[in-house]
Amino acid sequence: MSLRALATASRPFLLNSLKNTLKPQQPKVISNMLYRNYTSAAAAPAGLGQPDMTKGPLYRYDTALPKLPVPTLADTCARYLKSVRPLLNDKEFAETTAAVAEFQKPGGVGEELQKRLLAKANDPKTVNWLEDWWNDLAYFGYRDPVVIYVSYFYAYKDDRLRRKPTQRAAAIIQSAMDFRRQVVDESLAPEMVKKQPLDSSTYKYMFNACRYPAKPSDFELAFDPAQNNHVAVVRHNQFFTFDLVKDGKVLSTADIEAQLDAIVKLAGDRKDPSIGVLTSDNRDIWTEARKTLINAGSQNEELLRKIESSVFLLCLDDSSPVTRDEVSRACWHGDGRNRFFDKALQFIVFENGKAGFMGEHSTMDGTPTCRLNDYVCSTLAQNKIDHGSATVSATLEAPQKLNFAFNTAVHKAIETSEKNFEELIGKHGLHVQNYEGYGKGLIKKFKCSPDAYVQMIIQLAYFKMHGVSRPTYESAQVRKFQHGRTETCRTVSTESVAWVKSMEDPHVSAAEKTALFKKALDSHIGYMSKAVEGQGCDRHLLGLRLSLKSHESKPTIFQQEIFSRSSHWNLSTSQLSGEHFDGYGWGEVVPDGYGVAYMVNENNLSFNVASMKEMHPERLHHYLKESATEMKQLFEQTLLEAPKSKL
Repeated sequence: MSLRALATASRPFLLNSLKNTLKPQQPKVISNMLYRNYTSAAAAPAGLGQPDMTKGPLYRYDTALPKLPVPTLADTCARYLKSVRPLLNDKEFAETTAAVAEFQKPGGVGEELQKRLLAKANDPKTVNWLEDWWNDLAYFGYRDPVVIYVSYFYAYKDDRLRRKPTQRAAAIIQSAMDFRRQVVDESLAPEMVKKQPLDSSTYKYMFNACRYPAKPSDFELAFDPAQNNHVAVVRHNQFFTFDLVKDGKVLSTADIEAQLDAIVKLAGDRKDPSIGVLTSDNRDIWTEARKTLINAGSQNEELLRKIESSVFLLCLDDSSPVTRDEVSRACWHGDGRNRFFDKALQFIVFENGKAGFMGEHSTMDGTPTCRLNDYVCSTLAQNKIDHGSATVSATLEAPQKLNFAFNTAVHKAIETSEKNFEELIGKHGLHVQNYEGYGKGLIKKFKCSPDAYVQMIIQLAYFKMHGVSRPTYESAQVRKFQHGRTETCRTVSTESVAWVKSMEDPHVSAAEKTALFKKALDSHIGYMSKAVEGQGCDRHLLGLRLSLKSHESKPTIFQQEIFSRSSHWNLSTSQLSGEHFDGYGWGEVVPDGYGVAYMVNENNLSFNVASMKEMHPERLHHYLKESATEMKQLFEQTLLEAPKSKL
């Protein structure tokens, strides 16, 4: 059976076989509303279908969730027109309005495409009308390298109890394995938002999963966790594996550390030719390089499978990054060699004990892996993980080194990928703005949505730097629907443009600036509230466009320059917050754009700015700080309630 066929056949996923493999323990779940559990049918939130009580808490609500809706044609057209208005002059807007009117007229092409899309969505065999299209266009069919353009990272804060790299790595593995146990036996509570469970289907691609390069489109393969309890470790470009489960129990942290120490010793100071760097290249180049590697030795495909089927990959780097910028860049891409970028999960530990994580984005968005990483950091910080005996077992099996065979063709492929990687990374800059002036505590005192407030910081910073507002993407989660992933929240609005202009105009009063700010905030919140309900315009317009048949001409709306420009994301933004993270981020999605990841913590704001160096990310980094400070100074005057006098 081919790997692609195996990937399709394994979709039902053989999880039940592992339920009795590991000795049961009580789940260790952090007390947080996000992780709240509903364990009986009677507890099902209103508006859901009947939960499947044959499944554990993690998956029992997945089939009870509503399906992703198809917005009405009128609503999407109106929302699209409103979103492009601040990007167009009057003449351009009139032309766009005419094209939209033509598209949605009674009996027109828009109505026909809407009928086709509704037919697809209402087909009983369709779980999510967008899923296959989106996964292919946004991820598997995308041919640029995953590193920089697709993958994302989290940088951890220091663990002051574990300075030795193998000691910290062992603890991370132990905690991650505890989380994995709860995923595999399905005892993990589903994520909740406003007492509503979120779709958990992508958790099946968290552990023991890997992306595979193929033409014209990649695919993902998840391996049976009952048969694959080994971790893959890479040190000095050399790959090793060892089993994490012995006699039905996870190894103690001391045993894991001993195995990692043995790997460091086995790896020595010599660096092997890098298999991992091949995964950093263009997907078509990597597709051919993988074939070249497999053909170079009879055992090479089996050795690759050891990496691909592992629980996750641990990268033991020999570098010692210190500053936030250095740690973030090391987690974002490292040297490109001591990695395997197709693995769903890569934990990274550096020589000085600093650590982080890298996620492959194809089948899983950031919220599940944020939960995993928050669990790892939080349970270790709170000493909630059972580390087992402190005495190293005398019967540990030695780690296995994966001895790949190389030939001239493989060496040439590695050389090519190394050159391509260095050129790509050399063009990019990354800067972390850890703003300690205030956080969501003060923002809430302003009676503002913390997320919308920070979006306005970003808008003001960009306007200060470029003198114009340009299309901005913020990720809106739609996991309240079956197999839901994301929708676009378009941040730039007529209201946001009016506000940023007022902030740069010394003749506008503080009261008027504040009033305009409130309107911009309300506009953003309004769009986001629609987007999380599956009522944004971007995914719907994509579905309508893809409903065209190959012989049919594109309607004018899809041919206009503004249609592509309005989704040319000069700013690609998203928020995930974790008090144990020191940063997270990803690269830009267009050459003249920025990737801006941000965290809104209680007393600080963190921005990770990544872009091509020619876009001067260090300047946007500067303007973010300046904007946050100016907004604080303004709103302390206009939005804070005066303290009540004491009699």
